[in-house]
Amino acid sequence: MWQKFEKTIPVIAILCVMALVQTQAAAQSGAPTLQEQLAAQYKLVKMGSDSSGYSVVEEGTLLALQKGGVMGVPYSDKTSLINKYENGTVHGPNAAMTEAKKHLLGHFSQTQSEGQTTHLLKKGDKVYPTKIDVKLDKDLVVMGIVACDTCNNTDPPIWAKANVEFQFPKGSLAKASAGDVEDTIGQLLAISDDSQQQAQGGDQQGGQQEGGQQQQGQQQGGGQQQQAEAEPQTIQMGMTADQVQAAMGKPTKMVNLGPKQIYVYKDLKVTFLNGKVVDVQ
Repeated sequence: MWQKFEKTIPVIAILCVMALVQTQAAAQSGAPTLQEQLAAQYKLVKMGSDSSGYSVVEEGTLLALQKGGVMGVPYSDKTSLINKYENGTVHGPNAAMTEAKKHLLGHFSQTQSEGQTTHLLKKGDKVYPTKIDVKLDKDLVVMGIVACDTCNNTDPPIWAKANVEFQFPKGSLAKASAGDVEDTIGQLLAISDDSQQQAQGGDQQGGQQEGGQQQQGQQQGGGQQQQAEAEPQTIQMGMTADQVQAAMGKPTKMVNLGPKQIYVYKDLKVTFLNGKVVDVQ
């Protein structure tokens, strides 16, 4: 038993050191950390309350559940249930955790009319992110969510909340790109079409304001672009949006998510954070 324990300690220590080195290296190079990139992708909701109950003060990124089985509790509860997503499967709160909460609250199993209940979110329900926490040492990304009751037509509204732990294979999260992590999260919590349309609408409005200037610039640089297109183009980390457009031309779609923008080309997707390239797929 002691020998097994002795073998385990170095492995844990190595993983912790790797995570720390990666974080320090990212900080020194000025590159955004995985936490920062996810925070830019998923805008957190701001909730408030008054005499009528809870409501959304500032909307976050609207997400749509791709699978059922996530269990939550009313937003008024002091604690949240922990759901785990691993290998494509949702694992709800285990019996021990549920029983512990029942004893802790005393009225855990009361009906909704009495003010306390669990609520099983179903496929297609819309939710907002309330927090994002990256735990490299545990290969976990934890996302807090709250149901958008006005979107889901929930009456009476309870604003069910929950925590979802996205479990990644051991040692993989420290090496994963933001795009890979977002793809995994998207298997369960995909950015809603409503949220994308809203972001694209804002981007189109900005595009109309700058359309004349862009058209003039394109006419002046038309000959240079044609010459550049004859040669293979290279996109590098840290390039600006103007540099990417000079190399690749105007994208077929532009998605604006605040500090994060996505340029979509025919067979390429370029992600910017604070105006610089952080991911290419």
